[in-house]
Formats: sequence, C-alpha cells, structure tokens
Amino acid sequence: MNRRDWIKATLAFGVVVMSLPLRALAAVWNKPAFDAQNVEGVLKGLNIRQAGQSRDIVLIAPDMAENGAIVQVEVESRIPGTEAIAILVDKNPTPLIANFMFSNGADPYVITRIKMAETSELKAIVKAGGQYYSVTKQVEVALGGCG
Repeated sequence: MNRRDWIKATLAFGVVVMSLPLRALAAVWNKPAFDAQNVEGVLKGLNIRQAGQSRDIVLIAPDMAENGAIVQVEVESRIPGTEAIAILVDKNPTPLIANFMFSNGADPYVITRIKMAETSELKAIVKAGGQYYSVTKQVEVALGGCG
C-alpha cells in the first residue's frame, strides 16, 4: 500500500468513526413531535396523554418579551426522579422547542433562549416516574421572532 492509499483509507475510517455518534443522536430524535404543528400533535408524538399541574416545577420567563427572537427561559424540576423536560410554545409554527433528557442523577435544570412568534402560552412538561407534570406561563411578545 502506498502512502496516498493509506491516507485515503485512514481518512475514510475517521469519517465513519466520527459519524457513529451522530447516528446515535438521530436514533433518539423524535421527528413526529418536533414536526408537529400544534400542541396536540406534540403531545401525541411524545406519548403524553395527561399532564397534571405541579408546583414543583419552576418556570422562569419574562412577562413581556421585547423581542421574540431572544426569550430566555429557565426550567427547574424539583420532582424526584425527573427523566425529561420539554418546552413548548403554543402559537409557534412548530410548538416543541426542546426536549431535554436527564440520566444518572443529573440536575433537572435547563436555561436556554428560545424564539416566540407571538404572544403565547409557554409550557414546561416534566416526565418523572412514568408520570407527566406541567406548568404554564403567558408571555407577551412585542416583536415576533419567528418568520
């Protein structure tokens, strides 16, 4: 094997090895939930039949967002055994903003910036022990961020 063939083979092997984690991430991507165009479709995609209200979920977001392109949202679950936190915006073109999974005792806390198309209900849904819990907050948007 000459040097040029060895370099090509090494690069090809590297590309294959580097793409393996991407395939693993694609396996957990919930396409139906993220592609849903309404909250009911998201809930169906996430297999959520019912989510009870809970005071053990802390949702921090502004009452009034001047620019819907950058809305900071904080969610913390104080429910023991939290497995996932989903963030939804009712009036966005695709309501499911994020679905965070937690394992191995990770702290169920997220802080992120999201886009909001217009004034809407912001919802955090927490999965813990096979049950679903939620909290909502109305956020007014002065200038829409989805377009």
